[in-house]
Amino acid sequence: METMERDSLVGELLDAYRTRKPVDPPTDRLAGLTIDDAYAIQLGQVDRLLADGAVVKGHKVGLTSAAMRRQLGVDAPDYGHLTDTMFHPEGAPIDVSRFLQPRIEPEIAFVLSRPLRGPGVTAADAVAAVDFVLPALEIIDSRVRDWRITLIDTIADNASSGGVVLGGTPARLSGLDIRLAGCVLRRNGEIVGTGAGAAVLGSPLNALVWLANTLGERGVTLEAGHTILPGSVTAAVPVAAGDIVQATFAGLGSVTAAFGEDR
Repeated sequence: METMERDSLVGELLDAYRTRKPVDPPTDRLAGLTIDDAYAIQLGQVDRLLADGAVVKGHKVGLTSAAMRRQLGVDAPDYGHLTDTMFHPEGAPIDVSRFLQPRIEPEIAFVLSRPLRGPGVTAADAVAAVDFVLPALEIIDSRVRDWRITLIDTIADNASSGGVVLGGTPARLSGLDIRLAGCVLRRNGEIVGTGAGAAVLGSPLNALVWLANTLGERGVTLEAGHTILPGSVTAAVPVAAGDIVQATFAGLGSVTAAFGEDR
């Protein structure tokens, strides 16, 4: 991929945030795009956001559950960046008009107490680096028209990142088996999904290990204080103005996201 081609796709995806108008899949535009090309496009967007004052506050792992891979027709995990502007306080109305095609999914978020960098990170290393976990709702959003994405398209689009709502009940990993933490996802009081931590690569810890090692190969460290979203325990569900979504995790408590009316 030529620098000019990369910069053009970076600009188009960033413009989609601003205009709220989706774009055609990058793979339709440029034949032969590779995963490395897609991450270069993602990083190009992050660099521009940072230049405009954004701050990286963590990372997300996507497509870690079989349900999500089936839903989006992809066959491997990916990762994206979380910036400060993506975090929404629980209980505060979220303006749904800031998104294009939002969906929501329940996750068990890790907050790190120390840096974590691969390669060579083990599950024991990951446990030692986690300060606490929180119930979380991730708003995924695609700048690609009609969610018509391949793995390469979603990577280029910052792993379809949109927003994050964190619950207020931190829990330590000691004495808590997050593989067995069951979850009930409700939208407007109706159950729309159920799952458990084991849906995420067998354990959300495995997703954290994968992320630390994958980023380490690219020279990136997971920093102390950062939030890591390891992936959804259910399929994602669409959200619209007026919706109230709640995820309740056994042993972790609940988290609620409320979506305000379109402006």
